[in-house]
Amino acid sequence: MKRVPVLFATLVVPLLLSAAVGIPAQAGPAAGCTNVAAPTVPGATVTSITATDVPAGDDHIPGGGVIPAVPAHCDVVLYLAHPGAGDHVWVDVWLPDSGWNGRFEGTGGGGYVAGAGDYSLAPAIESGYAAVSTDAGVGFNSLSPASWALTPTGAVNIPLLTNFAYRSVHDMTVAGKQIVSAVYGKPAAYSYWNGCSTGGRQGLMEAQRYPSDYNGIVAAAPAINWTQLTAAQLWPQVVMNEAHDHPSSCEFNAFTQAAIAACDQGDAVNGGMIDQPQRCGFDPRSLIGTTVVCDGTTLTITATDADVVDKIWQGPAPLWYGLTKGAPFDLLAGAQPFEIAQTWIQYFLKQDPNFDTSTITYGQFVQLFQQSQAEYERIIGTDDPNLVPFELAGGKMITWHGLADPLIFPQGSVNYYQRVQAVSGGARNVDSFYRLFLAPGVGHCGQSGNGPVPTDALGAVVDWVENGAAPDTLPSATTDGTVTRGLCAFPKLARYNGTGNPDSAASYHCAN
Repeated sequence: MKRVPVLFATLVVPLLLSAAVGIPAQAGPAAGCTNVAAPTVPGATVTSITATDVPAGDDHIPGGGVIPAVPAHCDVVLYLAHPGAGDHVWVDVWLPDSGWNGRFEGTGGGGYVAGAGDYSLAPAIESGYAAVSTDAGVGFNSLSPASWALTPTGAVNIPLLTNFAYRSVHDMTVAGKQIVSAVYGKPAAYSYWNGCSTGGRQGLMEAQRYPSDYNGIVAAAPAINWTQLTAAQLWPQVVMNEAHDHPSSCEFNAFTQAAIAACDQGDAVNGGMIDQPQRCGFDPRSLIGTTVVCDGTTLTITATDADVVDKIWQGPAPLWYGLTKGAPFDLLAGAQPFEIAQTWIQYFLKQDPNFDTSTITYGQFVQLFQQSQAEYERIIGTDDPNLVPFELAGGKMITWHGLADPLIFPQGSVNYYQRVQAVSGGARNVDSFYRLFLAPGVGHCGQSGNGPVPTDALGAVVDWVENGAAPDTLPSATTDGTVTRGLCAFPKLARYNGTGNPDSAASYHCAN
């Protein structure tokens, strides 16, 4: 039975549709698809399994979506249940009929969605991978957990939260590998994880909890530090409500553009993006008294507006980070709260779907922030810096994060990476198995902003795992291909050579 996300496309589908392009295929046609035996998944029961030969053609998604020219493949669907959980977990494995490259790919989700279904499976098999996706038993509403967060008695549904946090990704990986072996008659030579946002968090969770599941991991714009992040995403609303001041979108944009104008050219080129937002000294108070025209109405920026912007940029310090300068305000400081943050507080902290988050004061925010960490860190925090078991297993991992990400603050990824260094023997040792790349001007999962986006992070991980080629840069390009750049491994930054086309990666070098 085909199952795909309802709201997932707004979060990470554009990234997934372009992922894994360019991996060379090898010979390895499928051995067979019918009568696939149920895999053994420790701690779970396989309640049903079906295997279907799907001919090549367009994949028509319920609701009107179409994925064109999907290769012929074996589609194995199974359902899992965990004793006492009352769950019904969907797992889908696609295996190309021909051209299998000998590799297995786990694919991730976004928001409250654990997997993108066809939207991630199709590009994977197009690149020759056998691939797997799951719904973790929580469905496909990416913005709200309303259908599963609470039990009929109003308590938090811990088994389903556990599925979403980590259990189901491991289960699907265990099941998927066995199905690959059954269908092809041999196991995958290598296994890779590929995800962004929630998918990035899932990849890091795999490295932390199940370090032998994947040889290589791409964990892009990861929603790690979940218990801090989701609370902090509501911070802009708390600031505006406490100030009784809600600047319009065009007023916020005036501050964003002024910050970019003041702090661009860190790489000696005016590219309309900030490559070191934490060092941008632009003071929002400099715009007090200036005017902007919004929908034909002239508005004057006030001291209160500037104070709101300053507090949003600072974030709930010292608890967590804020929106980076240069990132758009609209998603977190819009007319309505960001739904993922709002529902996290309503369902998991207050256990009251009708709780009005607009009533939260600064003091109450701190209490909720601390509650979030205290109650859920061990389940879904995903910020354990001990990656030593992953390193010892021979794993390699790449995280890239857009510096203009308006949803997941990139400083959280930097914080985690530095904490890993502290645990694992410093920068040189960590660079041998885990590297971080920051993308100036790039929005969430590459879906917004004007900066160059990594074009094949999965290919870089494959090359690192299979050929020992640790990436010093990640090739990246703007959507239209007019600007290319090599993103430098943190903490280095791309710097213009002084000559050559400023839009070409060849005109830059990495420097501290």
